[in-house]
Amino acid sequence: MIINIKRIIYNNKINKRINGKRRIGYNEIMITSKYFNDIKDFINLEIGVKRFQGNMERFHFNPIPLNEYSRKLFPNIETFHNYNKYDEEFDDGRIFKEIIWYLVDYSTYLKEKEAGNICKNIEYTGDDRYKYGTTMPPEVKIIGNGCFSDCYKLTTINIPSSITSIGNLCFYRCSSLQSINIPSTIRLIGINCFYECSSLTNINIENVKYISEEKIIINEPILVSISIPEHLKMINGKNYIKEDINKFTIPSTITSIGCGCFYECSSLTTINIPSSITSIGGGCFWGCSSITTINIPSSIRLIGNNCFYECSSLQSINIPSSITSIGNDCFYKCSSLTTINIPSTITSFGRSCFYGCGCVEELTQNKRIPIECFDN
Repeated sequence: MIINIKRIIYNNKINKRINGKRRIGYNEIMITSKYFNDIKDFINLEIGVKRFQGNMERFHFNPIPLNEYSRKLFPNIETFHNYNKYDEEFDDGRIFKEIIWYLVDYSTYLKEKEAGNICKNIEYTGDDRYKYGTTMPPEVKIIGNGCFSDCYKLTTINIPSSITSIGNLCFYRCSSLQSINIPSTIRLIGINCFYECSSLTNINIENVKYISEEKIIINEPILVSISIPEHLKMINGKNYIKEDINKFTIPSTITSIGCGCFYECSSLTTINIPSSITSIGGGCFWGCSSITTINIPSSIRLIGNNCFYECSSLQSINIPSSITSIGNDCFYKCSSLTTINIPSTITSFGRSCFYGCGCVEELTQNKRIPIECFDN
């Protein structure tokens, strides 16, 4: 969340002049400042509004990552939040608990728990599975890449509703796996998740949206998909019919298209993205080699990395002014792309985002686009 510090200072001054208008209080500004981007915002607030001096001293936790300098400005911290793995830590005797937000494996979580700390994002890895078995603990949110790969004796598995993400090749070569349930809490399913699961004949899924030749499209408000296992016979205990992917209509209840959702849907020629969508995940249309055109509504704020990677038939695309950045390899080898507009709102261009595009010659004339966008 982005907070406009200048707007806060301005509103406070205006409200001060209006008779009877309640000004922002200490508690309100403290809650608001939790969403500041960096230490400069905190400093500017206290400089700009005299009555908010001492705001940082009221915090008993750090709302942003700190360094040796900014640590001194938050003198009363008792609970330290680690937002990134390489955040600076402080052993100054005044911190009693740590809250870790970055991804840790289950073994690390157990050690931190014993030390009295809290981990917010816990991944179950292959090493964890080897140590603790195939039953996933309720604290786990992510099943890591290849976590259950080559579990030849695994016949069935229950994915708890605490899980939000299943990694790439997660159940690779689980040759005895016959049935699996996928809860509606899943927001990301990795590539080739059930590759070479030769005995997998039934999948139980709570929220099926569509079944095409290549994918089972599921869940909301984030749309995700599963590549159909080779020997799958039933979904939710019933026979299923594969439909033409081009007849699929994205429901208006969807707000985000998940990473790799239409990955290598080679028969997809066109799709309408409704205005309810605000983001398109990384690799979403990777390898959709038959798609020729696509609309991006003005509701979209984010296009992920590799989004249209090797969409070799894509001829034209209109990027709305709501987009401010283009991800790495976004239009990589879109060799038929001859028409694309680059609005002035785009201030960030990812590495190799236009490599191998059909409109490279035209785009190189745009001085705002860095040369790295055309390099492999």
